[in-house]
Amino acid sequence: MKWNKRFEYPASIRSLINDQRHYDIGEEKLPSVTTILQATQSPEKRAILAKWKQKVGETKAESIKNEAGNRGTIMHRIIEGYITGEGHADLSDMGQAAGTMAQTIYKEGLKGSMDEVWGSEITLYYPGLYAGATDLVGIYEGREAIIDFKQSNKPKKREWIEDYFTQMAAYAMAHNHVYNTEIQSGVILMCTPGNYFQKFIVKDKEFQQYMWKWVSRVDQFCNNCNTL
Repeated sequence: MKWNKRFEYPASIRSLINDQRHYDIGEEKLPSVTTILQATQSPEKRAILAKWKQKVGETKAESIKNEAGNRGTIMHRIIEGYITGEGHADLSDMGQAAGTMAQTIYKEGLKGSMDEVWGSEITLYYPGLYAGATDLVGIYEGREAIIDFKQSNKPKKREWIEDYFTQMAAYAMAHNHVYNTEIQSGVILMCTPGNYFQKFIVKDKEFQQYMWKWVSRVDQFCNNCNTL
């Protein structure tokens, strides 16, 4: 894969406002994409999560969440090292597991498919509305695309990860607005600790549907904020 630094992506600082993640970009403090998605979750999804927590217990649920988060953070750093050529090693037990997952995502999902890299681990924002950080943006299999890496404790069905698709649509809308691009494709590259790899691609009309879903979530979030 080759680098083409076509765009100058902004620096940002992450902060918490009322326990919600925000990005400080210039003079703006913008809610994160994940903050908006979490705040506008459907009652059905909230019920499923609550039921799972009740089943395993609050302490165990928090432990599983933290372990997955830490493993995912290490995995992302190692993948970024592959992309930039700078490398990243973590010799802890968790680091070795994350390293195997990162290697699988790179070999199965990126090598030979990522034609051009515009940016890695970059901040994107839509002025006045929201901001977030995407793992990779550029040309994937001949198409302008947003690419996100995900770790999962078990394989996922496509219908279970619609919020991931909505998240990529949010990043694409921000990129298109600020940089005058026409990104209409998103790619999720996912791996489990058991090294099971999955690739999900959303594009064209389906991707546009997730863009409209994102607009609806932003409207809902803003309306809720205005009533507080």
